[in-house]
Amino acid sequence: MKNIFLFGECMIELMHTSSMTMKQSFAGDVFNTAVYLKRLFPNTNVNLVTAVGQDHFSENMVKYFQDEYLSTDYVFRSETKIPGLYAIQLDQYGERSFTYWRDNSAARTVMDFINEDITKQLSKGDIFFFSGISLGVVRPESRDKFWQCIAELKAAGVKIAFDLNYRPKLWATKAEAQAQFLLAFEASDILLPGVDDFAAIFDTNDIHGVISFFEQYHYQELVVKNGEKNVYCLSSTGQDIVDVTPVKQVVDTTSAGDSFNGGYLGARMAGHSITKSVELANQVAGFVIQHPGAIVESSAFSSRFNSFL
Repeated sequence: MKNIFLFGECMIELMHTSSMTMKQSFAGDVFNTAVYLKRLFPNTNVNLVTAVGQDHFSENMVKYFQDEYLSTDYVFRSETKIPGLYAIQLDQYGERSFTYWRDNSAARTVMDFINEDITKQLSKGDIFFFSGISLGVVRPESRDKFWQCIAELKAAGVKIAFDLNYRPKLWATKAEAQAQFLLAFEASDILLPGVDDFAAIFDTNDIHGVISFFEQYHYQELVVKNGEKNVYCLSSTGQDIVDVTPVKQVVDTTSAGDSFNGGYLGARMAGHSITKSVELANQVAGFVIQHPGAIVESSAFSSRFNSFL
C-alpha cells in the first residue's frame, strides 16, 4: 500500500449562512488535499502530520479525520494549545476572503513532537507533502528542525512535494517567506505552484516566466496551475499542456488548488501518467468549486467520481 504524509494545519472553519448565522466545520489546505486524495484512492494510506489540543473542538476534529479514513497516528496533542479558527466570506463570483485567529494554534507547535524516532517513521513514506501555509504556521525557531527533517526524509528516498500557497499574513515580511520558499523549491521533487500565488510572492505572473524561474532547480515534476486556462506539466519526459474545462457556475473556490493536489498526487501514486493525473485533478477541482465549503459532502463527491472509488 502506498503511503503519503501530509504536514500542516487543520482549522475550525466558520462560514456565513446568513448575515447573523454561521456554519461550523473543519478545513485547512493540506487536510483538504488529504480528504480528496483518500476519497479518490482509498487504498492509499493517507497520514496527517499535525497537532491539535485536548478541547472539545479538537476531539471533534480528530473524529472528523477518522470519519474520512485518514490516519491519525501522527496527530499530536498539545496540553496548552487549541486549534486555529477562521471565518470565510464569499463574494458573488465565489471568491473568498478570510479572517483568522491562529496565533494560539496547536499546529504551530507540531515540530515540538517530531523527534528522531518520528522522523524514522516518516521516512517509510512514499511522499511527504507540505505547503507554503504549512511553512508559515511553523514557528520561526522551529524551522531549522523542520528542514533537517526534510533533509533526512529526502536522504531516505521519500519524495518531497510542495505547493506554494502564499498567505502574507503568516509571514513577518515577504523576504522571510521568499527565503523559506526557496528552500522548499530546492528540496522538492514534485512542485505544484499556481501562477497567482507565484505572482504574489515573486512578482512574476507569466506562465513562461514561472517555468523559466524553476529551471535552476532539480525537480522531477513541475505542475504549474495557470488559473482557468491550463496546466503546464514538465518532467524528464518533456512538457505537456492540459487545458482546463471552464466551469459555468462557480460557487466557492476555497479548495480548488487543494482538491487538485489531492487528485494529482493520488493518481501519480496509483501509477497514472502525469498528463492523466492532471486531467483527473482538473475534473476534481472543477467539481469542488461548484459546491460550498472546502469539503464537498461525501455522497455527492462519491456519485461524481465513483469510477475511482
